[in-house]
Amino acid sequence: MVEIVATLGTATVLGIVAHLLRVPPLVGFLVAGFLLGALGVTPFPGLEQASHLGVTLLLFTIGLKFDARTILRPEAFGTAAADMAVSMVLGAVTLLLAGALGLADLDGGWRTLALVGFALSFSSTVLCVKVLEERSDDGSLYGQTAIAILVIQDLAAVAFISGSEGHAPSPWAIAVVLLLIPAAWVLRQVLDLVGWGELLILFGVVAAIGPGYALFELVGIEGDLGALVIGMLLASHPRALDLSKALFGIKELLLVGFFLTIGLEVVPRWQDLVLAVLLCAVLLPTTIISFALLSRLFGLRNRTSLRIGLVLGNFSEFSLIVAAVGVGGGLLGQRWLAVVAIAVALGMVVSSVLNARSARIIARLVERLPEADPSRLREADRPIDTTGVDVVVFGMGRVGRATYERLLETGERRVLGVDNDHGVVQRLHAQGYHVVEGDATDLDFWHRIRTGGFVQTVILAMPIHDSNVFALQQLREADFAGTVAAVAQHQDQVEHLEGEGVGSVLNLYSGAGIALADLALPPTESSSGNAEADGES
Repeated sequence: MVEIVATLGTATVLGIVAHLLRVPPLVGFLVAGFLLGALGVTPFPGLEQASHLGVTLLLFTIGLKFDARTILRPEAFGTAAADMAVSMVLGAVTLLLAGALGLADLDGGWRTLALVGFALSFSSTVLCVKVLEERSDDGSLYGQTAIAILVIQDLAAVAFISGSEGHAPSPWAIAVVLLLIPAAWVLRQVLDLVGWGELLILFGVVAAIGPGYALFELVGIEGDLGALVIGMLLASHPRALDLSKALFGIKELLLVGFFLTIGLEVVPRWQDLVLAVLLCAVLLPTTIISFALLSRLFGLRNRTSLRIGLVLGNFSEFSLIVAAVGVGGGLLGQRWLAVVAIAVALGMVVSSVLNARSARIIARLVERLPEADPSRLREADRPIDTTGVDVVVFGMGRVGRATYERLLETGERRVLGVDNDHGVVQRLHAQGYHVVEGDATDLDFWHRIRTGGFVQTVILAMPIHDSNVFALQQLREADFAGTVAAVAQHQDQVEHLEGEGVGSVLNLYSGAGIALADLALPPTESSSGNAEADGES
């Protein structure tokens, strides 16, 4: 028990320090592992199992929020392949230079160069998803593209891990793949029945480690790949996002064990730190190449390409897993695990700092970069034409859709919906909605809009208050003279929006309460009271 308290207590303290320094807490967890390892502390029983379960749940939740069709887009697999190839080459060159300076042991020859370069060719799924979730951008065009690139990289890592085990999948693997569709159908029916709370969490864990991890492991396929696949098969379920949110806390807690375990396994030397810093230099050219491919070859705007490049500019937790597998299989020396772990931590620190300031960095870069011809851009990233539109609804969630439908019922207004979630936009398109994909919190989004003076009303129905406020500021700067209405969840938000000049603000909670009270009132009382009043008048 003393070891558990000491380990988790140290992780908590250093995690808080990392948070106060505005870097991911997982950097603090890695440092905690290094510190405890240097003091001779060993992993307590169950820590390694917890770390494995954390990685499994991570891949499962990625699958839950991912549109599998995104993988097939050329900007996803093209950028992923190019990034990995460039990272491997630059990593190998950096190691050769370090070897010449006496900083690296290259006794493994080309095998060491290739494996370390391969390990550092992945971007951090944990960090990228965290950044996207904090901005509510995981459903946006750039967010989905970034996640698609991450998934492709993760698949490459999983393939390596499976191949390193030295045995081919069982012939029964084909049967398992064929059974996935009916199995997913059964899981979807069960998901409809589990309700909320702990039962929803338990269902998610069992789905990830049962038909996901365990079944794939049974037929000789990497179990983490199974968890990812099961998550992707459930992604189109209406409750997939609820399930992902329910698993968030337990997944994050278990991942602490993963980062602690890595740190506890090695005690870094100063040479390891210097070599890790040199390897981090590889991140800059790979980020530049990602931007060039996305903006010049795959038809994305400069801003979109820069946001993808910045969010991917780091090393992955899978780098640690691949390095650990290489060490365990005798392909790498033990010291390389320390080098890779330090490089991952440093890369995450740098990436966190840059992404915290990404709005200013991107704004300055966009001013200096020539934009591509709009006709060559992907449809989802082209200018938006509002000619002939009377009302624009920002945010096509439940409230936005209900507002859109109510406006159409009047038959007097032409309505355009805007949402940053690619999946939502695709589903609404299929249902006949006039809706476009756009991020109202993206400064460049407002430059994409072509107005002809037709829009008379703007409705801000986004679930995040700061997003509505940002959009309102952009409308004011554009000298929009029409009517603005908005939603809020708390009274202070209502007062804030009213203070900013919004004429109509609906408090969703109090509005729902008023509607519920109206439904609860006996209709006979109100009708008889009205009749008496009419008779007296």
